[in-house]
Amino acid sequence: MRKVFFAAATVLVGFIIGFWFMPLISSDNVFEQVKKFDRVLQTASRNYVEEVDTQKLVEAAIKGMLEELDVHSVYISADKMKEVEEDFGGKFEGVGVVFNILNDTITIVSPIPGGPSEKLGIISGDKIVKIDGEEAVGIDQDEVPKKLKGPKGTIVEVDIFRQGEPELLHYAIERDEIPINSVEASFLIDDSDIGVIKVNRFMATTHEEVVAALSELTSKGMKKVILDLRGNPGGYLTQSFLMADEFIPADETIVYTKGRRPEFNEVLKSQGGQRFENLPIIVLIDQGSASASEIFSGAIQDLDRGLIVGETSYGKGLVQRQYPIGDGSAFRLTISKYYTPSGRCIQRPYDDEDKYRMLVGRFELDEGNYLDDAVTKIKDQVHAANLEAKTKEDTIDVESLPLYSTKNGRAVFGGGGITPDFIVNHDTISKFSAKIRARNLFFDFTDQYLKSSGKYIINKYQDKYSDFYRNYDLSDEAMIEFKNLVIAKEIEWEDDMYEIDKDFLKKALKANMARSIWGRDKYLEVFYQMDKQMLKALELFPIAVDLAKTR
Repeated sequence: MRKVFFAAATVLVGFIIGFWFMPLISSDNVFEQVKKFDRVLQTASRNYVEEVDTQKLVEAAIKGMLEELDVHSVYISADKMKEVEEDFGGKFEGVGVVFNILNDTITIVSPIPGGPSEKLGIISGDKIVKIDGEEAVGIDQDEVPKKLKGPKGTIVEVDIFRQGEPELLHYAIERDEIPINSVEASFLIDDSDIGVIKVNRFMATTHEEVVAALSELTSKGMKKVILDLRGNPGGYLTQSFLMADEFIPADETIVYTKGRRPEFNEVLKSQGGQRFENLPIIVLIDQGSASASEIFSGAIQDLDRGLIVGETSYGKGLVQRQYPIGDGSAFRLTISKYYTPSGRCIQRPYDDEDKYRMLVGRFELDEGNYLDDAVTKIKDQVHAANLEAKTKEDTIDVESLPLYSTKNGRAVFGGGGITPDFIVNHDTISKFSAKIRARNLFFDFTDQYLKSSGKYIINKYQDKYSDFYRNYDLSDEAMIEFKNLVIAKEIEWEDDMYEIDKDFLKKALKANMARSIWGRDKYLEVFYQMDKQMLKALELFPIAVDLAKTR
């Protein structure tokens, strides 16, 4: 049996979710402070000029109290707790669609495979115009889940507009349990033995999902793997630990925690004997990779098990426990800090919440190779930054840099977040293309094009994805149609910016076509063709293989 962290409680760390906890306050002065609070509440309730909502006051007081501690100690209302439990429990009850609001209309991006909507024949591009007989055009995006979600077995009726159909299509959808997958995509890179697994969070089913994806890809010939944790905000620490354990040999420390109280000090060690301990691995991270993602990537890096590629991660090294208050609400309290195997606590300063949210406190190193001679490269950049610093407070003491050693003795940086072995910045696009993306015009165009002049694409490629992936390119005529749509949506067309971003725009449109026809896996597979960080990772597998052999 694998060791279970905090066996008496569900354990979480993350940008979004924390730990179940018991209050950490001494009893010396607590009673007097509670009396003080009670007096204010009672007086306000009796004497305030207007009727007082005491629940609102108490919740505000709890929020203020926790905000005095740190940015991750928070109050969660009963309504929010339901969302949290759904997001990280791995399932919810509803109709099973991914949707977006386009032109004030609920538009189906894709039905969830195996869900009730897919079984009834609802398809990508369908537009919901009525829900239970009420007009749905113009509905706010946040209101849609409230109308479509509901207990399993209940019925919701929708009227759908579908291109080419003379009348609205009416469906009575029986809600069912819908799985939420943390493995967003998994596939083999075309004509290679390299598998890719995209993990978007660490929830209750993540380890199970990742092992299933690894097993399936191995059966198809995978001999190397890229785990994409970019934008993964974290979640259950136990899932991060179990996932790391699949790749790490026995009796290695994966993560440990230290708190003020000794019962919160824990060491999690690998159990060994897992199937993928010798599989070459590269992990992709960026500034959106937090907590549980950093635990996983930090362990892989510190134990020289694989390469970390991308951008410096978020920098959250605090552990929370979550405690139910009794009315469906809960609150989280930071109880300890976690440390990677080398001893790094990657938490950034958080005294100024606004600066913390803006990622201040991460030392942004230049692009390049930090696998070799990292100390010299880091010190040179710190020296350069100090020369440009406006005040003495902005300088960094080079001699006290947070440098640590991996199992094989190479230097790694602990200055807030996990610093990759190879720093590769995200691709950038022009404001012109950013406007197009922000308005969701890639999907809008794809939805229209595949039902009109691009209808031939489905007929030609539906059973020939590999041919589409390798050979299809949007024609000049298709791009003229796209241009016309952009202009119709009141975005100024910029020929010079179009020429610069042309490859990105065409690939984005092709990826959206792939999603409409085949699903999310194919969308990402197409997009990865121009992903700078992914392409660099593919080049680095000889180094990852050699690194694994030196363990």
